[in-house]
Amino acid sequence: QVQLVESGGGLAQAGGSLRLSCAASGRTFDNYAMGWFRQAPGKERDIVAAISWSGGITYYADSVKGRFTISRDNAKSTVYLQMNSLKPEDTTVYYCAAYYSYRHSVKAAAGAYDYWGQGTQVTVSS
Repeated sequence: QVQLVESGGGLAQAGGSLRLSCAASGRTFDNYAMGWFRQAPGKERDIVAAISWSGGITYYADSVKGRFTISRDNAKSTVYLQMNSLKPEDTTVYYCAAYYSYRHSVKAAAGAYDYWGQGTQVTVSS
């Protein structure tokens, strides 16, 4: 089992920044690829960004490319999502997720992820 706990959500103004953190415990962190997803009410959970176990491979949804950056610190068992140039449409709940992988690739589908955090709310005011 892998336990994931997100933090760092909150309120920001449009054009501002927030940094989300996801602390993992329970298994060796660098055995897992990590992802950030978001889900608006009544909609599917969509990929925001993902990062391979080594950090060498990243993936971004088109809607966040150039604004968000995913990174990880395996020594701290933590993955981060730096969110800059925030827009009101970024408002929703953000989830951290993990799946076991030593591949130099990442997956974008929510169904590929085995472990999920509880979510953290991000609200961007216009």
